[in-house]
Amino acid sequence: MAAMQQPTIPWLEAGAAFPPAERALGQDTDAPGLIAAGGRLDVHSLHAAYSHGIFPWYSDGQPILWWSPDPRMVLQVDRFRLHPSMRKTLRRFVRSPGCEIRIDSDFARVIGHCASQPRDGGGGTWIVADMQLAYRQLHSAGLAHSVEVWVDDELVGGLYCVAIGQAVFGESMFSRASDASKIALSALVAFCRFHGIRAIDCQQNTRHLASLGAAEMPRAAFVQHCSRAIPLPGPRWIFEPLYWHQLLPDRDANQ
Repeated sequence: MAAMQQPTIPWLEAGAAFPPAERALGQDTDAPGLIAAGGRLDVHSLHAAYSHGIFPWYSDGQPILWWSPDPRMVLQVDRFRLHPSMRKTLRRFVRSPGCEIRIDSDFARVIGHCASQPRDGGGGTWIVADMQLAYRQLHSAGLAHSVEVWVDDELVGGLYCVAIGQAVFGESMFSRASDASKIALSALVAFCRFHGIRAIDCQQNTRHLASLGAAEMPRAAFVQHCSRAIPLPGPRWIFEPLYWHQLLPDRDANQ
């Protein structure tokens, strides 16, 4: 009997088009969701990738690897679970002088902190130096943003995301103070709700994301979501305190 042929992925030359997302490796392979290798980490390539439900993820010593998992973990912002303890934390944050949310005031430091954040299971970061440079360039192009938690003019937590039109793709977060990354995510949810953005891509399924209301979506449905959301006009990426009304009663969101 002939040996079963292992599935292969294409090697992308610089500027080459991505294959359709449905051609990614399946669940019965060693790398489910892997769709291509190679190419470039420039603004054009990243824009094209995210527009088709694809993102880069690799470690030092590996080529650029591109992924489109099926299913996709997505947080529908109207299903975000604000647990009672976190609601109390947000109330304290909103009411406390010197506590504020800023957007894009220090993107480079946010992605640097995300890269150095300890991860479950140990191991090195996937936010390698080339990735940090690429996303800083994407930020300069207006397609990547940082949501930052500041206390007494100190950056204590935050996250960064890719945003094209009304499609938002969460990337990574960090925390240097208790619950700071959760505050950043809550702020992003409030921002998205206010501006009519329906979903935040979370890429991979984790127990923590599921506890916050994220759920798996078939890849085909996710790609359709991207095709509908990306052409829509995007919001102005500035955080206003009134956005907290999306998560907290009026009496708690007043500063």
